[in-house]
Amino acid sequence: MSAVWIDPEADTAPQARERRIERETHKLEKRLCRQVGQAIVDFNMIGEGDKVMVCLSGGKDSYGLLDILLKMQQRAPVRFEIVAVNLDQKQPGFPEHVLPQYLKALGVPFHIENQDTYSIVKDKIPEGKTMCSLCSRLRRGILYRVADELGATKLALGHHRDDILQTFFLNMFFGGKLKAMPPKLVSDDGRHMVIRPLAYVAEKDLIRWAAYRQFPIIPCTLCGSQENLQRKQVAAMLQEWERKHPGRLENMFSALQNIVPSHLADGTHHDFKNLIATGVASDEGDKAFDAQEFAAPASAPPGLQIVRL
Repeated sequence: MSAVWIDPEADTAPQARERRIERETHKLEKRLCRQVGQAIVDFNMIGEGDKVMVCLSGGKDSYGLLDILLKMQQRAPVRFEIVAVNLDQKQPGFPEHVLPQYLKALGVPFHIENQDTYSIVKDKIPEGKTMCSLCSRLRRGILYRVADELGATKLALGHHRDDILQTFFLNMFFGGKLKAMPPKLVSDDGRHMVIRPLAYVAEKDLIRWAAYRQFPIIPCTLCGSQENLQRKQVAAMLQEWERKHPGRLENMFSALQNIVPSHLADGTHHDFKNLIATGVASDEGDKAFDAQEFAAPASAPPGLQIVRL
């Protein structure tokens, strides 16, 4: 009988790979829960007895939001309810059975609101023009009404860190404003509180989580074909920056939380007109020529020196 060589590592290689994937997934889950929990605490998003209406579109972000909030609900120090709400806008080909089946299997209270906003948008917006603005306004009004009907105290939206940064640059490039999506806001009529618990979460992590959880993603056929949207262009720019300079998006988001009005140019937030020399040192004084304490890029190779000008 001839001898047969058996590689002792052959049987363990698949198991080792599975263990590695399991470890990485566990780390991802912990990071997502930590970041959502931190955002909730930092901005006081959810309190005792709140009824949180999670606006579920069928995309990876809102699925991820619902999934993580359900996990947080199990461990949060306060008690709060969750109700998932989907607005069926009657887009052609929309698979209306997907979300109800998913939510029933999950055991989550939910409500499907049927409103034909698709026809309104198609009628009002000329061919070739972007539909997002009108579509968003219509959705917002309907969701506020549904929140009242359901007795929801908070409306949770699935916008993440990258959405917030994209909005900042869109407003700066095309609107002439330093303005982004706030993690928490009150509606124009002062009656509804809107929260964004994913404010600290990177989109790439939500993509990985959606793949792992195998969410039944529903594409947006209303605007998904509008590839030249300004937001898509800004998103591509940010992705390129992050690819070339890892950590840059995180630094930019930190900048949104570290604003120095005295070193900008908005007279409504700093009284430049009445500024006088008092002879008293001030933290808002001229530091324009001071050495900047910039952190080294995350991708900086060993021995790289940061030259301060």
